Amino acid sequence: MSHDHVPTDYARLNGWDRPYDVYVRPDAPQYSGAIVSFCKLPLVESREALAARKPDVVIAGAPLDDGVSYRPGARFGPRAIRQASYNFGGHSLQLGVQPFEVLDVVDAGDANVVPAALERGHAMIFRKVLEIAATGAVPIILGGDHSITWPSASAVAQAHAPKSIGIVHFDAHADTANDDWGVLSGHGAPMRRLIESGAVDGRNFVQIGLRGYWPPPHIFAWMREHGLRWHLMREIEDRGAEAVVDDAINEALEGPDAIYLSIDIDVLDPGMAPGTGTPEPGGMLTRELLRAIRRVVGRVELAGMDVVEVSPPYDHAEITAAAAHRCVLEAISALAVKKRDGQSVRFEPAVHVEVPVVGARVHNEAG
Repeated sequence: MSHDHVPTDYARLNGWDRPYDVYVRPDAPQYSGAIVSFCKLPLVESREALAARKPDVVIAGAPLDDGVSYRPGARFGPRAIRQASYNFGGHSLQLGVQPFEVLDVVDAGDANVVPAALERGHAMIFRKVLEIAATGAVPIILGGDHSITWPSASAVAQAHAPKSIGIVHFDAHADTANDDWGVLSGHGAPMRRLIESGAVDGRNFVQIGLRGYWPPPHIFAWMREHGLRWHLMREIEDRGAEAVVDDAINEALEGPDAIYLSIDIDVLDPGMAPGTGTPEPGGMLTRELLRAIRRVVGRVELAGMDVVEVSPPYDHAEITAAAAHRCVLEAISALAVKKRDGQSVRFEPAVHVEVPVVGARVHNEAG
């Protein structure tokens, strides 16, 4: 289906269009930069190389946790996720496909994030994801805290305009607060920012796995007013994950042309994913989530995806990072099945996508 949405310049709308300086090694933060690429895929970091290659899927890191409201550490997530695998994902036993034999997948490194600069971090993540999406590839973003979904999904929405995107959101928390202690761009509010900015229509937003003791009733009232739909964890307990996920897919497909998938690793029970900033007891099983990802990606046109809130300092034996790594690999494998069977994975942008200027100057370019 097609929607006649007027393309919006989200960089300008959200204040991400300033000419920020860029920091490269050795001036870049120690935790940023892909020392090991995801599944040892080719590392293709420049905008020009991505545009020339036109890959099917591009991995990128968003090592930012300046938006957290409780335990920090998600800035170390992208590196941990990339490293948390004992093999290279050569053959999916679940789907019977060799994903990297079918798809061209590359790792584009990390957005040029520095600490203690939340607005700058969001601007650089927006630009990195827009560079990827502008090539027609599916961007898969490794977080970082959940605030990164605001710039990431905004970039995907801009690249897909005038077509529309919806969001399927796995999380213990709704992330639809108006603010976090007065901060509008924290990890408790990205979904509200996306809806208020117009990047995503509330009726095209579906959440799965909510539980615990937040948010309060007035936030659910705002969600209801804007047409959001959600499935509490108690519904998964009563009906089973598969039935709930199928309902969510059907809801997500009512309107948008493509779907952005956002996975907060805290949708999993903390016993299976302790390495996260806001653990919430009583969550999904890892196998339920992985199956859900395969089902969602297999049935929708995937516009982009993120996996967020992996905090390695609180992890044990890499089990949270390994679960996040497998979330990405399951999505890639499901995309490979689609391409193998003759379906399109890439998309062709309808309009020229203008990526904001990268920076005023580059620090230590020779380093």
